[in-house]
Amino acid sequence: GHFECPPYNQQTIRSAYHVRNIEVFKLKQLKRPIDIFMSHDWPRSIYHYGNKKQLLKMKSFFRQEVESNTLGSPAASELLQHLKPTYWFSAHLHVKFAAFMQHQANSKEELPKATKFLALDKCLPHRDFLQIIDVEHDPNAGDSLEYDAEWIAVLKATNSLVNVTQSSWNMPEKNGLHAKWDYSATEEAIKEVLEELNHNLKIPCNFTLTAACYDPSKPQKHMEPVHTINPQTTEFCAQFGLTDINDRIQQAKEESSVRGEYEEEEEEDMDSTGSAEEPSEYNTDNSGLSSINPDEIMLDEEGGDEDLSTCSVDPSPDHPPDFSASFSDIRIMPDSMAVSSDDAMDSTNEELEKSGGNKQAEEKSLNERPLKRIGGNENGNSGIKKIKRRNQAIYAADDEDKTE
Repeated sequence: GHFECPPYNQQTIRSAYHVRNIEVFKLKQLKRPIDIFMSHDWPRSIYHYGNKKQLLKMKSFFRQEVESNTLGSPAASELLQHLKPTYWFSAHLHVKFAAFMQHQANSKEELPKATKFLALDKCLPHRDFLQIIDVEHDPNAGDSLEYDAEWIAVLKATNSLVNVTQSSWNMPEKNGLHAKWDYSATEEAIKEVLEELNHNLKIPCNFTLTAACYDPSKPQKHMEPVHTINPQTTEFCAQFGLTDINDRIQQAKEESSVRGEYEEEEEEDMDSTGSAEEPSEYNTDNSGLSSINPDEIMLDEEGGDEDLSTCSVDPSPDHPPDFSASFSDIRIMPDSMAVSSDDAMDSTNEELEKSGGNKQAEEKSLNERPLKRIGGNENGNSGIKKIKRRNQAIYAADDEDKTE
C-alpha cells in the first residue's frame, strides 16, 4: 500500500518511489486507445526492438543486464504489452535510444498495433536530450487540459482497493478466489462520470501554493520536509468520491500517535522485516550488479561523499514467480517481448533517430571521468536522507565540456 509520508526514515525514503501493484492494475483496466505513455524507467526488453548493438557500444555497462534481460521495469513492460500505446517515452538511463515494437494481434479481426519508443539523454551540453515529434490532434478538440472520463470511472471502480498500510495487498485476478476481477469502465460508468461533470471535462485552474517559493538568497539546506495535504487533490477526490490517500495516511498516523503506538509499531516492523517494503521476489540488493551507470543520480544510501553510482533493481531470473505475493502476473515476460536480432533497426526507427548520430566519442571517457557531487550533510544532524543532485553546477564546470 501507499503508506509513506514525510518525515521519511531510512526505509520509507526508498520505498516511497517504488511502483505499486495497484497502479499497474488500474492502468491495465484502460481499454480505449492510448496515444502517449510516459514512464521514468524503460520497459524491460524494449532494447531488443532497436539498435541494441549501438546501445551497448555507447553504454557498455548495460551488457550484463541486457543479455540476462533484466534491464528496465517489468511493470512497464507488462503495461506496454497490454496498452499498446502509439508512443512510449522514457528517461532514466541517460542515453538516446529509439525502438519500434510490433504487437501481436489478439484476434484475426484485430489490426496489429505498434509502439514507437524513444528515450533521450541527460539535459546537458552536447547531449541528445531534445527531439521534436508531431502528434496528430483532433482539430475540433479544445486546447485546454481535460479529464479522461474512462480513467475517472476506473478510479471510482477501484477505490475500494486503496490501501494505506505496509501490508501486502494482492490485486483481484481470475483465479477462483475473487468474485470480481474486471474493473474496467463500462459505457454506463463513463456516462455517469460525464453526467456528474455536466459533460464539461475541462480541468479547473485551481492551483494553490502549498509551500514557500525557493529564495536563493536564503537557502535552507537542512529544512525537514513536512506532510502537506494538497487542496487540489482534496477537491478532486471529493468531487468523484475517491479516497485522498495523503489525507488517509495523515489520519492513520494521528490515530496511531494518539494511542502512542505509531513509533513503536514502526520500529517493530522495521526490526522484524528489515524493510518497510512487502516481501517480494524482486531482489532489492543491487550491490552485486555490474551495470553501473555513472550518469545516473541516486539517493545517497549512507550519507557520505562516495562516488555517485547506481544500477537498476533486478529480479532473479532463476526463481519462478511467487503468485502469493503482489504483482502476481507481472513477473512473467510477455512472449512478444523476448525476441529480436542484436542489430534490429526497423525503418520506422529512422523517424525517431534521424536527428542524432551516435555519441561514441562523447561517451568513451565517461567511466574514466571523476564524478562530482554538490552538497552534503556536513553536520550529519538530521538523520534524513538528502537527494543529492550534481546538475546545478554543470554549466559552470569548464572541465565538463572539455572532456566531452
